[in-house]
Amino acid sequence: MKSLLQTILVLSAALLLAACTSGMQDKIVQGVIEDRLATAANPLAGEGLKVLICGAGSPLPSREVAGPCVAVAAGGRVWIVDAGDGSNENLALWRVPGQSIAGVLLTHFHSDHIAEIPAISLAAWVAGRNEPFPIYGPAGVEEVAEGFSVAYRQSRKYRVEHHGADFLVPAGGRFVAHPIGIGAEDAEGFSVTVLDEGGLKITAIKVSHSPVSPAVAYRFDFAGRSVVVSGDTTRSKAIEKLAQGADVLLHEALAAHIVGQMSAGAAAAGADRMAQITHDILDYHTTPVEAAEAANQADVRLLVYYHLVPYPQNILLERIFLRGVSDVRDEGVMLGFDGLLIDLPPNSKEIEIGELG
Repeated sequence: MKSLLQTILVLSAALLLAACTSGMQDKIVQGVIEDRLATAANPLAGEGLKVLICGAGSPLPSREVAGPCVAVAAGGRVWIVDAGDGSNENLALWRVPGQSIAGVLLTHFHSDHIAEIPAISLAAWVAGRNEPFPIYGPAGVEEVAEGFSVAYRQSRKYRVEHHGADFLVPAGGRFVAHPIGIGAEDAEGFSVTVLDEGGLKITAIKVSHSPVSPAVAYRFDFAGRSVVVSGDTTRSKAIEKLAQGADVLLHEALAAHIVGQMSAGAAAAGADRMAQITHDILDYHTTPVEAAEAANQADVRLLVYYHLVPYPQNILLERIFLRGVSDVRDEGVMLGFDGLLIDLPPNSKEIEIGELG
């Protein structure tokens, strides 16, 4: 019914617009643009910690979700944890201002976690950033930052020539690496303080995503509230250590009972390469049940699954994805989705759940 009503309204508006003169059409379009710009509000503004899932998906294709990406807002600044395919489009549609983005924190360097860094950086540059865009991460982040700077050198040159160096300061289109001090040689559970300023503390810890190394998770503490983002990892004592007493744990989850069937089905269909790939990914992720066990061990108040493999696109698949979780954790758990907004008011125990359309 809602879809039918929307269709009728759109058709009616189209007919009305077609009946107008070009001058009247221009006035209508200009009015809509002015209204949207005048009423634009930053959904991540406010006190305390705010968490927005800007990508809950995985490399497995889905029209519903972007690749892995979490935005964490504190003190007027927004930190992006990983930048999967499509995540910047979400941020733009939700009107998260580019000038508020402090930088990207990478958990590791798989392509589905770094793909949108240039687009997010461009949004910040266009919004007025005059300094190179910061990319934080474990050892190897220097190569990522340098690679993007080289790959986008021509694009940067064109934009500066077109708009002028006074408007787009050339340095703002480059990338700068901020190694956090965790390398492949460090043991799982080794942790460092990434940032401690303005009341915000960001901590990183090494997790296990072998053969990918180093891989890290991040914890944000601000105004008496805390959130942890796991990145890609197997069931890890390091996550339990980092997430002790946290308000929210956003944990990746691969439903091995589904992916295993995908692998078997692909093999039966003669799709040998797909069968091998889906088989190979089974051993370096965390299952939903394992993530729930880790959340219990860490005494986390709310567990949110993100980076879902595969993303469950209907209620039936959601039930299958979460099979066995209620036996381990029967409350304080939910599936993440693009647009999930979590508000953690300062010095409180409240967890407010919202949604951006």
